[in-house]
Amino acid sequence: MEIIDRPAPPTGLRRLLWRLPIRLYRIGLGPLLGRRIMLLTHTGRVSGLPRQAVIEVVQKDEDGYVAASGFGPRADWYRNVMASPDVVLQVGGKRVQATASPIPAGEGGEIMATYAPRHPTAARKLCKLMGFAVDGTADDYREVGRHIPFVRFTPRP
Repeated sequence: MEIIDRPAPPTGLRRLLWRLPIRLYRIGLGPLLGRRIMLLTHTGRVSGLPRQAVIEVVQKDEDGYVAASGFGPRADWYRNVMASPDVVLQVGGKRVQATASPIPAGEGGEIMATYAPRHPTAARKLCKLMGFAVDGTADDYREVGRHIPFVRFTPRP
């Protein structure tokens, strides 16, 4: 693994395109995006207002949903859920109230090593987005996963 140029979050037209899936969820077309894309509704850490982001479900297990912060710990949604962990998720047509919690770096490495072979194109793009050059081995993805903030969203009753 090699750290290359870390890009900043999108601005301008790229930001509008990046946020287009939010509009699809708002008009009821979110289920078309499948179960790997979820709408996260969270509370702004400064404003206290509801905010939304569309993020990829990296893993779904008995404990809930796992997502990675593609722009690292400086991503607004990540900073917001760390400050106020009570969130609402919409995955496909299903809405779930959940609690967000950070995943330790070691576990994040294992999640990334498991995710990469299942979704090789998405894994390479995530690594590039985060500013990492990878050689495609499980060990390389495991090392990258130790540097990417992962969040577990545990459903609340």
